[in-house]
Amino acid sequence: MPKPDRVFDRDREWNGLASFASNPIRSALLGVVSGRRRQGKSFLLEALTSVTGGLYFPSLEETEAVSLRTFSTALIRQGVPVSRPLQNWGDAIAVLFGALRDQPRTVVIDEFPFLVKASPSLPSIIQRELGPGGSGQESTARLLLCGSAMSVMGGLLAGQAPLRGRASLELLIRPFDYTDAARFWGADDPKLAMLLHAVVGGTPAYRREFVAFDVPSGLADFDSWVIRTVLNPQSPLFREARYLLAEETEMRDPALYHSVLGAIAAGNHTNGGIASFVGRKSAEITHPLNVLEDCAFIAREPDLFRPGRATYRVTEPLITFYEAIMRPEWFRLESGMAEAVWRDQRADFLSRIVGPHFETLCRSFALRVGSGLFGAPAGEVGSGVVNDSANRTQIQVDVAVLAPQEPGRPRRILSLGEAKWGEVMGGYHVQQLTRARDLLSARYDTSDCVLACYSAAGFHEDLRTARDPRLALIALDDIYA
Repeated sequence: MPKPDRVFDRDREWNGLASFASNPIRSALLGVVSGRRRQGKSFLLEALTSVTGGLYFPSLEETEAVSLRTFSTALIRQGVPVSRPLQNWGDAIAVLFGALRDQPRTVVIDEFPFLVKASPSLPSIIQRELGPGGSGQESTARLLLCGSAMSVMGGLLAGQAPLRGRASLELLIRPFDYTDAARFWGADDPKLAMLLHAVVGGTPAYRREFVAFDVPSGLADFDSWVIRTVLNPQSPLFREARYLLAEETEMRDPALYHSVLGAIAAGNHTNGGIASFVGRKSAEITHPLNVLEDCAFIAREPDLFRPGRATYRVTEPLITFYEAIMRPEWFRLESGMAEAVWRDQRADFLSRIVGPHFETLCRSFALRVGSGLFGAPAGEVGSGVVNDSANRTQIQVDVAVLAPQEPGRPRRILSLGEAKWGEVMGGYHVQQLTRARDLLSARYDTSDCVLACYSAAGFHEDLRTARDPRLALIALDDIYA
């Protein structure tokens, strides 16, 4: 089943959907497709139904009665006979499954959470029709439920949910990774690609509809592009970060959730630091943190060297940009003072957003290169803090690469790395990594540990002329190679 040329990348996702849609088994199958808005889910599923001759139903925020009439009309328009008015969703699903009995045919119900909001029993109805004695037993329907409300979609197959154990496909559509995003934006300059990714990430829609295909012509055009798009009140990107949160039904206190995100964007990554910034007790922000994590707006990342400790990171770059740069300057931005705001905030953008974002990309790079750079496949990649009690300090390791755990043996550390966006790296950084390696050798196997310096600004001569096989110098060009 060839992927249409209009679909960029998404080869793995397409192969999974194609395999599901063409499964020859004579029984209805269920698939769940989820992902945050603007990632191209609908675009991908519409392409699938066009190739397979399937049915595509985009749900709307309507009452159950109106949704049933709309669904009935859509079925008739796409060649499915409906001989009587649909009284309820049990009736509708039975008619749908009963009409598809000849060959596999894809049926996509997009924005499924809209239907669930008006008809909470719909997942149970689908479960019943897929089960013994249901209309799906002799059907060839390949039903795909798609949605952007992550809290709803994540709960469809979890715990005691009716559809748990019924799905043959569970597909999460993620943003493009940083290399695919660079190709998608046509950014051949790694520095430009990195700066773009620090603002809009890998969300496809932000390259097309949201900026009307306005792409920086080069690195020198980046600042102007930010002013005329993200900071422009007439651009859809201007309010997009606010809308992303408003679309999640679980977030009933927007001020609190924005405050939590703002705390993380400001550099407060621990539970206690976030609580202090927000002005709440740690226990009071546990629920907002869990909701934000369920909605895929933040990620909880364990400290690899201190069990039980973790930090939080905002996963959507546009939200970080909004919370750190735009929200404090909202009045001036709405007044059309984008150039002045960017002039005042550009240094903060580089230090508070681009620097940490570069560390994240370095960890993604380390996971990708694996054995090619460190001599063995990576079992875990993250960051961690090493306590140096003798010097009464702590050493932050930005990129830690651990081998898979082997029973009965100390965990192997393949690499310890430090990442600097705007700083030329030299001997001091290697000394810090060496100290961290020596301290960790009491608990880990560091015999093959590679000390890695990741820099977008370059390296001092002493590092470039070093002949240490266990020292790796990784430039921005290498990360985007």
